[in-house]
Amino acid sequence: MYYFAYGLNLNRGQMAGCCSGAIPRFSAVLPNYQLVFAGWSRQWRGSTATVRRSGREKTLGGVYEISEQDLSKLDRIEGVPAESERIRVTVFRDTGESLEAWTHMSKNQSQPGKPSSGYLEKIKKAYLEWGLV
Repeated sequence: MYYFAYGLNLNRGQMAGCCSGAIPRFSAVLPNYQLVFAGWSRQWRGSTATVRRSGREKTLGGVYEISEQDLSKLDRIEGVPAESERIRVTVFRDTGESLEAWTHMSKNQSQPGKPSSGYLEKIKKAYLEWGLV
């Protein structure tokens, strides 16, 4: 199955640490969703990345091939069902091909916030790894 990663999950080292079977496949675009920072992470001392429905925006990310077991691990890490929800999305490759994937979206989006510099550096590295910037 496919998992659309953005933010910290886009970081290949981060993903390998929690989902050892995850295979990076290709970059993709998630239309009608905007990347935002919200909530508060004690670990990162700032807000964390999530997506929010937005008809005019798009989120760049990467697609991993993962197992059902890895998806369950991600559910636990992302705090499903209390803090986030797993959603089915349609993403598009640069070839225009569409495919179905899972991703996570935070439930706590009412408080936009500022991420820590360390958190942003890990995300920036991930976007560079995937060739998205």
